[in-house]
Amino acid sequence: MANQEIELKLRIDPQHLARFRNASAFADSTKRATTQSLESIYYDTEDFVLRQRGVTLRVRKKGKSFIQTLKIANEHAGGVFSRGEWECEVAGALPDLSTIDDAEALEHLGVVSADDLKPIFASHIKRSVRLLNGADGQPGDTAIEVAVDQGEIRASDGTVLPIAEVELELKSGAPQALFDLALKLTEVAPVRVETRTKAERGYALVAGEAQSAVKARKLELTPEHTAEQALASIMRNCLSHAVLNEAAALKGEDAEGIHQMRVALRRLRSALGLFRDLMPADQYDFLSGEVKWLAGELGHARNWDVFLADLLAPVEEALGGDEPTKALHCTALASRTRAYEQAHAAILSPRYTVLLLRLGGWLESRSWRQQPLSEEAARLFAPVRELSDGLLAKRHRKARKRGAGFADLAPAERHQLRIALKKLRYAAEFFRSLYGDKEVARYLKRLSALQDDLGHLNDVATAEMLMGRLAGESAEGESLWRIGGGMVIGWHARGVTQLEPCLVRDWHKFAKATPFWSKPSNR
Repeated sequence: MANQEIELKLRIDPQHLARFRNASAFADSTKRATTQSLESIYYDTEDFVLRQRGVTLRVRKKGKSFIQTLKIANEHAGGVFSRGEWECEVAGALPDLSTIDDAEALEHLGVVSADDLKPIFASHIKRSVRLLNGADGQPGDTAIEVAVDQGEIRASDGTVLPIAEVELELKSGAPQALFDLALKLTEVAPVRVETRTKAERGYALVAGEAQSAVKARKLELTPEHTAEQALASIMRNCLSHAVLNEAAALKGEDAEGIHQMRVALRRLRSALGLFRDLMPADQYDFLSGEVKWLAGELGHARNWDVFLADLLAPVEEALGGDEPTKALHCTALASRTRAYEQAHAAILSPRYTVLLLRLGGWLESRSWRQQPLSEEAARLFAPVRELSDGLLAKRHRKARKRGAGFADLAPAERHQLRIALKKLRYAAEFFRSLYGDKEVARYLKRLSALQDDLGHLNDVATAEMLMGRLAGESAEGESLWRIGGGMVIGWHARGVTQLEPCLVRDWHKFAKATPFWSKPSNR
């Protein structure tokens, strides 16, 4: 049977290590901190079979002993790692797979044998470790191991990645205790939630990989899930989607990083709204407000990416790069740079770190249960299908109401319809696995076509807003880019007129779509 390891890592500036080793938040430790030197070698096959299977295998020298550890990674959210772990002592620095007899561990290892393994990278860590019992008003059975690590991960070619972090591992008690302690540590010095294990960072170092943008992982709900279990899975999926795109968003080289992180935040906020009636109002208000703030800080960067790639580029190509569009391109790039600086500042801010910790703690501790017993609260423990049908129907009705008399809707009304459709699409994707795939796919196809049409209208409206933003940032005498801006808006305004019959057609197709949740599940 595997031990279940639950831990939270906080990346810190090496110059602040002493402050964390002596932090007052650790005053409840039962003993003085002890210092260890940990030398770990990570093993895999030549083509990284273990990594592909989500398995980490290392042998760590601890004093005179050698400890072999096998870990199985589970999905993490908000920086929390929950992993199956098997440990045993071995004779030396080489792994000994014959010591592993647990059926689950052997299943994850597959057909990999000791002869297939080779050292991939090593970590050299000086660790200051202590145990906190019943800290910060937590129950007496709460125990957290605190490790302050400094050292490096080293690849076989000599490439080095420095390490400076605080690792909090829950030994007993509720996961909320980890987040409470982490929040106190944010007051010691700036910290960042580290979303990658040392093994993940080691593999990236060896392979020369930079973190790239990723789409949301597929959600798998079943009719046996309760509404609460669905809520937790959906929120965890959205939060994981956001943090896994953090590094790509900070690179600024690929527009997809900011885009995917912003999509994740929109999904998260939509999910909060979907379950709003099942959680205390103050919890919803705080979380939704903070997620909205962060999405807004990323919004200008995304708007400029769309403008440059989807609106300006086709005009430049058609006109052969005339002077006004060249001037607009240069001016827009400068504004995009400022917008990315704004986005990066938000992601690197203490406010963002606190949001991740508050949201992670809320999720892991099921804080929505902290409310008076009511008919609404009781729905948390009902089968998810009893909830999903009603939630989907409600969002569908709202979208159709927003679109009534579609051909005569004003731009502002169509914008509100676009938002309602986006929320409906997220809800359909959240609950998709509960229903028949063909019916959901057919419904989403009609919904997506309409969304794409309305999205183009929104992009053109956003371009007009961006031109106003540029005017506020630019010197009065700079006029050439303004001519280019007028050309871009005029070019796409003509396209909007041509798009209108398609828009009306796609709206009527969607309005006639049969809701998939009215049919029995095929699963």
